[in-house]
Parts: sequence; C-alpha cells; structure tokens
Amino acid sequence: MRSQLTGWLLLAPTLAILVVFGVVPFIYVMAVSFTDWNAFSATPYPVFNGVENYRRLMFDGQFLYAIWLTLKFTVFVVLSELILGYLLAQLLMRDFPLKGLFRTVHTLPLMVAPIAVGATWRLLTVPGLGPLPYYLDRWFGIDFRLGSHPDQAFYTTVAMDVWHWTPLVTLTLLAALSSLPREPFEQAQIDGASRFQIFRHVTLPMLKPAILATVFIRLMDALRTVDEVWMLTGGGPGAATRYIGLYIWRVVFPKTDYGYGAAMSLLTLYLTIVMCWLLYAGLMARRDLKEAD
Repeated sequence: MRSQLTGWLLLAPTLAILVVFGVVPFIYVMAVSFTDWNAFSATPYPVFNGVENYRRLMFDGQFLYAIWLTLKFTVFVVLSELILGYLLAQLLMRDFPLKGLFRTVHTLPLMVAPIAVGATWRLLTVPGLGPLPYYLDRWFGIDFRLGSHPDQAFYTTVAMDVWHWTPLVTLTLLAALSSLPREPFEQAQIDGASRFQIFRHVTLPMLKPAILATVFIRLMDALRTVDEVWMLTGGGPGAATRYIGLYIWRVVFPKTDYGYGAAMSLLTLYLTIVMCWLLYAGLMARRDLKEAD
C-alpha cells in the first residue's frame, strides 16, 4: 500500500502537467467546436450551434482539398525518408574515409529550427538571388519559379522536409541495425541466401518495430507541418501547398473563425489517430497471420 502511494506521488507532477496542458485544452477546443465564434461577426462571442461546424466541413471544398494535399505530401515524404534513411543507415554501418565528418554533417539539419529551415530554403529558391534557380536554368534549362509553378512548389516542400527529417530516420534505423544479432545473417549466408533474400526474410522482419515507430513519428509530424512551408511558400501559389495545418491557421487567425477552426482541428486529429491505428492494425494482422502459418 505504501509503495503504491509512493508511486502515485511520483507520478503526480506528470499527471498534473498532462491534465493542465493536454486534457483541459482538448476539452476547451471540443467545446469551442460546437459554437459559432467569430470576432468579426455581429455577435463576437461564442454561440452554441450544435454540429453545424462539422456539417460545413463535409461541404468545404478547400478543406477537403487541403486534406487530400496533406495526405499526398505525407505519402511522398514518409516513403522518401524511409528509403533514404535506410540506405544511409546501411552506409553508416560500413567503414569509409571521413565517416565521422559525414555523420556529423548529415545530422546537422536536425539541429535547425523548422522556421529557420523554411527561411534557408526560401533564400535558396528566390529567383534572381538563390543559387537553385540559377543552376537549374544554366545546367538543365529549367525555369524554376515557386510563385508561378504549383508542381515546383509542392515538390520543393517535399524536398525540404526530406532534407530536414531524413537524418532522424537514419539515426533511428542505424540504432536498430546496430542492435541486430549477427547469428541469423551468418546462418542465412551459410544457407546460400542472396542479399535480397536476406533483406526480405531476415533484416526487414527484425527491423519492423523500429520501422513502425519511425513511420508513426514521421506520419504525425508530416500531417501537422506548418512553419517550414509557411516560410517557404506561404501556402501558394494559389492553394498548391496549403496543407491542412496552414488552412486551419488561416481560418483561426486571419479570419478569426474560432469555432470552425476548432472543428477542423478535431477532425484532423481524428484522421491522424485513425490512420495510425489502421497502419498499426494492418501490420499486426500480417504478423499474426505469419505466426499462425
């Protein structure tokens, strides 16, 4: 009994912080989402309107487009970072000249604040000033203008996110690769397995927990990206890079439509949880099927 009381006392500060900064704001946002609250309207105070905000969301073309654009962005960045991170982790498992310097330089983007990353890429891509448009035009004849070409703006935000967060994936997978036992690999080589067969049947199953955790982290980060993209493109041109975080920001702050913004925030949170749960359930179901076989 005394040990349980000591445990609860030790947990009390953490639980208090969780309630104050997690549960209370969530309940507040949920309450606001059922109101019509716009500081610029004739009634600039919360007025209960039931589920009207959620009904509006189902017919808001800009919101649905932002959701689709965010999912597309998430698929591109998570897959790219996972593949590049794995290849770089395999490279760092080997010895080569200046390995320590390469590992340090490769990790540097993680130390840069997202808003500074966006500002840096903005300077790199400004026509007439940045080196990227200059060399793309000189070497490949590409007219690189983020403000005029939606596809260029979208793929530049993807490249920026990959540049910023691939080191995190690399370090995670490098730690997982370093902890794998050598015996299964040696046994597979003795049995004459090819490199692809070793990767498919030995490396990948043993790395699955680390890959799953990494995908969850990057999935949630990619779905709520705001500051980097805001600094680089401001969501443009048009709505080409107006991801869901940017769209919510525009509704809540410039338009001061707090009730509608709260409803969008909760629906986005719900979609994130559902996606993570589906991914986890799918991977666990495949594992259970293999164990049953």
